[in-house]
Amino acid sequence: MSLRIVFAGTPEFAALHLQALLDAGHSVVAVYTQPDRPAGRGQKLQPSPVKALALEHGLPVRQPASLKAPEAQAELAAFAPDLMIVVAYGLLLPQAVLDIPRLGCVNVHGSLLPRWRGAAPIQRAVLAGDAESGVGIMRMEAGLDTGPVLLEKRLSLAADETGGSLHDRLAALGCEALVEALPGIADGSLKASPQPEAGVSYAHKLAKEEARLDWRKTAAELERQVRAFNPWPVAETALGGDKLRIWQAAAETGSGQPGGILSADRNGILVACGSGALRLEQLQLPGGKPLSAQEILNGRGERFAPGQRLGETE
Repeated sequence: MSLRIVFAGTPEFAALHLQALLDAGHSVVAVYTQPDRPAGRGQKLQPSPVKALALEHGLPVRQPASLKAPEAQAELAAFAPDLMIVVAYGLLLPQAVLDIPRLGCVNVHGSLLPRWRGAAPIQRAVLAGDAESGVGIMRMEAGLDTGPVLLEKRLSLAADETGGSLHDRLAALGCEALVEALPGIADGSLKASPQPEAGVSYAHKLAKEEARLDWRKTAAELERQVRAFNPWPVAETALGGDKLRIWQAAAETGSGQPGGILSADRNGILVACGSGALRLEQLQLPGGKPLSAQEILNGRGERFAPGQRLGETE
């Protein structure tokens, strides 16, 4: 099997899949990724992880702002791809692009379709408290993640699963599934199954505003929020006039006025919620780095005395 593959992807999740293709000896004739974006304190243009990896391997890189233009489509067609593999690319592919590769376009998606179609399936699964997740190798259609599924692999979420840990586990599972699926895609033996009509849900793109904790919610909901948004955008609340970021927390029993600190010791800072209480275990003050509750209390314990309120200035 020797396929001419065009790969399209942008973040680290996608770069891991590109690396898996290269490690498996597949012929990647071109790489498509989003235009460089400003990042960091200096806001200098930074290449995507996929672009950096492609350049490291001497692969041709294309970064069109859109694939709707006839010129961009003609350039893609000139690579004469047998297959286009799309992983977290971030641009919609019009039907004219889907029709270019001889074997079509396939996508690696980090959820059990049709649940969590869209941009942020990994974090949404943790936020919703899903018991399982997985990856699907899907034939692409013009609709958003609506295509039939060629291969699916599942995993159970751990009780302490974070957005970051699930990202890494699904990336590894996706690489395995993609390499496994390619021979069957090449010879036509791997058949796609339409997605079920029931159970469709959408994983909308994450927004920083979602990271703010509403202490009127249940402790279980807030714990999932903390885990889902670790490592980005990181759950936060107000501490006086400062922003307190919360990296790790656990739901417990307890009651009081929502946002009120019930106790503070080396095991954590216990905060009352709408139902139950949330034990804050790893926190970050402005200008500082993430620290354990014990380290925070050693230096700034007066700010977390029982009776203080979190979130009041939000």
